[in-house]
Amino acid sequence: MIVVSNTSPLNYFALIELPHVLPALFSAVLAPGAVLRELRSPGAPALVTDWLATSPNWLQFREVEEIPPELSPLGAGEREAIALAHSAEAKLVLLDERRARAVAHGRGLAISGTLGVLDLAAERGLVLMSEALDRLQRTTFRAPAPLMRRLREKYPP
Repeated sequence: MIVVSNTSPLNYFALIELPHVLPALFSAVLAPGAVLRELRSPGAPALVTDWLATSPNWLQFREVEEIPPELSPLGAGEREAIALAHSAEAKLVLLDERRARAVAHGRGLAISGTLGVLDLAAERGLVLMSEALDRLQRTTFRAPAPLMRRLREKYPP
């Protein structure tokens, strides 16, 4: 399955040192140029820029030529990820930001985010959910406490 990712899921999987989960779940991960620029920005965490410097062959960056005007309220990475998902006919787009998820859903795209991918990985035995969530909570990632609690209960240590 080919997926398109925004910055956030790639950033957090690198920060929790689990980027290898993505190619284990998906045949290819595409990301737009805006995501590459965000991941390489001067403010990006060293773990992220170091991981990106290894040029993982399962991650492909593509420039997006046309952005529908209705996507303009979103951030650059979100706009381009949604546009790329449509043009590449991706089966899934990875987005964490609530407004971007709503827009993508309204455009008929299947969506998931960092926690959804972790859930799938835990179902397939690729990660220990409690450890992954512990690592994630040491980053800037934020999610509703009830959702985090449900995931911990679903996959006890």
